[in-house]
Amino acid sequence: MITPVKSLVKYDNPVLVSTSKNKAQKDKLGGKGGKKLPPVDGKPNVTQTEDILNSILPPREWTEDGQLWVQYVSSTPATRLDVINLQEELDRKLQHRQARETGICPVREELYSQCFDELIRQVTINCAERGLLLLRVRDEIRMTIAAYQTLYESSVAFGMRKALQAEQGKSDMESKIKTLEAEKKDLERQIQDLKAKSEAIEKRESERRALDEKKHAEEVQFLKRSNQQLKQQLESVLAPQQAAKK
Repeated sequence: MITPVKSLVKYDNPVLVSTSKNKAQKDKLGGKGGKKLPPVDGKPNVTQTEDILNSILPPREWTEDGQLWVQYVSSTPATRLDVINLQEELDRKLQHRQARETGICPVREELYSQCFDELIRQVTINCAERGLLLLRVRDEIRMTIAAYQTLYESSVAFGMRKALQAEQGKSDMESKIKTLEAEKKDLERQIQDLKAKSEAIEKRESERRALDEKKHAEEVQFLKRSNQQLKQQLESVLAPQQAAKK
């Protein structure tokens, strides 16, 4: 494990807990039923405040060159100068790590979280109850942020699904529009053909009707002339007879 990065939270000097040599001896003696060796160094006589600090801000552990190191959070009370230095260090790290001033920024979130933990440490040393209350506030804020992150991720996933569905629906609609346009053109062509046939039929029927009317008129005229001739013939036959009777 690599050495932990420097944090805004104030820690005590690292404490060597065990080495690979002690571990080998411990395993050897443990295998023979010997007594367990104590750690090289520890943190004896832990006060109640330090115990609360360690529960709020657990000690950091790392392995370096086969040696296990532990670094406990500092229980030294903070002065006004420490608070000013904390503010300056926060601004310096924000600028050095190029944290964004607005919007979502993991770097800015991490640094402000460390700053808040350091403030909790300072308050807890003076008043443990106030520090525990601030711990509840911190955990509630983190839980709320985590809920918002989950909601954001689910909304993004939902939006992506809807976008994909809309894209797929758009493709289907475009294909359907092309099909309908082809059907429309085919129907328009059929309409033009039917109109042409209708006009041809109307023209043919009109010509036939005109021919029939002309033929009918000629027949009527023929019948009228025939009737007139027959009438004249009848009158010519009946005229001598009527004269003889007189």
